[in-house]
Amino acid sequence: MNYPIWELTILGGGFWIALVAVVHVYVAHFAVGGGLFLVLCEVKGYRENSQPILDYTRKHTKFFLLLTMVFGGLTGVGIWFTISLLSPAATSVLIHNFVFGWATEWVFFVGEIVALFVYFYTFGKMARQKHLLIGWIYFICAWMSLFIITGIIDFMLTPGAWLQNGSFWSGFFNPTFWPSVFFRTFIALVFASLFAIVTAAFLKDDEVRQKMVRYAVKLMPLPFILMLASAFWYLYAIPAETRTLMLKVSPEMSTYINGFLTLSPVIFLAVLAMSIRLPRGLQQSAALFLLFLGLLYMGAFEFTREGARRPYLVHGHMYSNSIRVADAVSINQRGVLKSAKWTRFEAITPENRVEAGKDIFQLKCSSCHSIGGVMNDILPLTAKFNSVFGMDSMLNGLGKINNYMPQFFGIRAEREALAAYIVEGLHGQKAPQGVDYKPKAPAYEIPPHKADDEYVLLAWNNLGMHCISDSDPYWILLPPANDLYAQLVRKGERPQIVTEGVTLHYRVEKGFENPSKHVRFWEFAESLLGKKLPLNSGVSGNPVTDGEMELNEKLKAFEATLVPVVPYPDDGSFNPYPLFTVEAVDKKTGKILATGRFVAPTSTEMGCKNCHGGEWRVAGVAGFTDETSADVLRVHDRINGTDLLKKARAGKPLLCQSCHADPVLGTKGQQGIPNFPAAMHGWHANYLTDRGTDACFKCHPASATGPTGCLRGVHAGLNLDCTSCHGTLADHALSLLKYEKEHGKDVDRLMRHLEPKVVASVEEVKGRIPWINEPDCLNCHVDFQKPASKDVNGFNTWTAGPGELFRLRTDNMGLMCESCHGSTHANYPATNMYGQERDNIPPMQYQANNLPIGSEMNCRLCHTKDMDMSVHHPNMLHKFRNRQLMRVKN
Repeated sequence: MNYPIWELTILGGGFWIALVAVVHVYVAHFAVGGGLFLVLCEVKGYRENSQPILDYTRKHTKFFLLLTMVFGGLTGVGIWFTISLLSPAATSVLIHNFVFGWATEWVFFVGEIVALFVYFYTFGKMARQKHLLIGWIYFICAWMSLFIITGIIDFMLTPGAWLQNGSFWSGFFNPTFWPSVFFRTFIALVFASLFAIVTAAFLKDDEVRQKMVRYAVKLMPLPFILMLASAFWYLYAIPAETRTLMLKVSPEMSTYINGFLTLSPVIFLAVLAMSIRLPRGLQQSAALFLLFLGLLYMGAFEFTREGARRPYLVHGHMYSNSIRVADAVSINQRGVLKSAKWTRFEAITPENRVEAGKDIFQLKCSSCHSIGGVMNDILPLTAKFNSVFGMDSMLNGLGKINNYMPQFFGIRAEREALAAYIVEGLHGQKAPQGVDYKPKAPAYEIPPHKADDEYVLLAWNNLGMHCISDSDPYWILLPPANDLYAQLVRKGERPQIVTEGVTLHYRVEKGFENPSKHVRFWEFAESLLGKKLPLNSGVSGNPVTDGEMELNEKLKAFEATLVPVVPYPDDGSFNPYPLFTVEAVDKKTGKILATGRFVAPTSTEMGCKNCHGGEWRVAGVAGFTDETSADVLRVHDRINGTDLLKKARAGKPLLCQSCHADPVLGTKGQQGIPNFPAAMHGWHANYLTDRGTDACFKCHPASATGPTGCLRGVHAGLNLDCTSCHGTLADHALSLLKYEKEHGKDVDRLMRHLEPKVVASVEEVKGRIPWINEPDCLNCHVDFQKPASKDVNGFNTWTAGPGELFRLRTDNMGLMCESCHGSTHANYPATNMYGQERDNIPPMQYQANNLPIGSEMNCRLCHTKDMDMSVHHPNMLHKFRNRQLMRVKN
């Protein structure tokens, strides 16, 4: 960041280093192994007293001199020129730390030049032993150059103790030095055979040509085998974390590693096949092609070695964008622009945001990424991000979980400016205007109730929102599956919860009866769940409408589980709040004893498209397009080595919880894999840090400005939000991951960059099981009292088990908490954008206001007389505290 930027755009992304370096390194290795071949070939000519062999050796020497000294020298200078412009900071590190190493190498290089020139120009003119001695001097000088350069190059991959002591010798004799020296020595001998086959194939005399080709082939097998052995030694000399990154994490490394592994037997067998007598033209073509395979082979190795350093140029010392590890903290505090010497801007403003983002791109990204080029083109990698938010989230998470790229170092405004440059500057995307969505408020009726009616029927959905993923042809994480509950109370001085002699039937409002018309869940149910389902029936067998509720004796409540309602009425609109009607019927007489109506909330406003591309599928506000669904699998496959997208396109999508355990669906998952909520929140928390509730709203349909607004209960009316109970996304994720870690799951990479906000440290976070250990109402409402302060938070004190969950808890008399207070996140009094009192139909029906059932000391609703005791739970006989939220029935 202290040097000017060489702006290359199309030819950036390491193009010049790849072009110059791979060719030079190929020739440089030939310069080493070929030196030994010259001596051996000359000895062979003397031993066999063969002038044709000696003539071939002299011709090969001329080719060798021109290629290694002239072309090799030019490409060597080209490497210095290129790295000095592209990575001047790293080049400076190599020069200043190894100045005497370079000086020594240049002495040996001069020795190479002098020896080779003497060797060539005195060929046949000098005594044999002296001439051979010159050849040996050349080879020794060439190998010593390899020896010294290897120490410096592999220092960048494994600097070892140099990071602590800064010693020349610690850096030079680094952990991969010796395996690398042996590997490069043996591969140099292999390449000597390849080049010798080429020059021999162009001899005119058929007998000499065949003889020298076979001699070159004969010299290849032993060094090739030793090269492969040293390659494995080299691999396992690399630190385990780096090796894992190479083999399992980095997305493109497999291409280079597989290329090296594939070409190994191909080159070995192809060289052996060259010993077969072939026509001259065919042999020449085959030799040239073999030489090209050798270049690819060298390239595969060099790209693997270079890639193994990621995210560093000098491992542990300098990142690939030339930021020193020691400077990262100060850059995060001051910002990139104030830390860099060569930039047009020092601060981000609305006017310069995109242009400042361009400068940041050049400083932080251009060393690895081109713009529209052939190497690491940034355009296809970022094409799916249709908003600055998505791109910014990606930048936010760089280098945290999969650290083959550096983290973004700088302040948040700079990160957003870089995201804006990529999305708006490079891709021409305009800032999304959003949809002017005006939710329809369908008419609904509140069932009648008279004071002298014998029964009170309380009905509800157990969750304030059931999210579903209508990405069925690709994957599904939550199927259509709402749980409906009802309790029937017979009024009296001592009211009774009725569980016998009645049947409870339910039906959905008109327009929602055929969910299979709007989602493809039933088409893929067999692949997703392992069983076929009748159309419009849920996983439990309950139909979406005209169903019968079953008695849960433990809860003294009737329930219909996993009812498959979706938020798409037949008119093509989006309505996440379909109404259900429940009727309690006397089994003997068939008389309807009581009728209740309530919301069964369900939404497909899940924000995967914010980062995975695509648009909303329905009404411009909800639902998964195929583009979004496919990208989710594409990313999962790339990171985890799965083939889920291939399976989905073959008509076999999977339920996410088939691999990840999830208590809410009762799935056990696979051994060693974190449960679904832990994996989902743990992963995304790394990409959505320090965003408060915005991190929740971009995935969950909770925002009051969105088309669902599921956070709509009394707490939302009092300006509480997700973080008031669950903590920030980092807190929430850590509580789930902590439990997994405590039970043997490897989740460290998901946790290592997360910092809790509600508590002081990760150690203080208490692990929990999702859907079972949840924030307890009594964390804030101690002894059912008013919270002690506005700053109280429900995070980090969890319910002990299912029986303590608000959605499953009963009071002292057997009534479930939700029967009187309403569903989680929609507790009475709630406010619904699809009709202000749509969630409050039960209290409006029975007490003509939107408050919890029995509020305002309205015990007469069930007891038929005033009560002077708080029999259901302590502290219930008082006026409703937050009266500004109270509304009465017109």
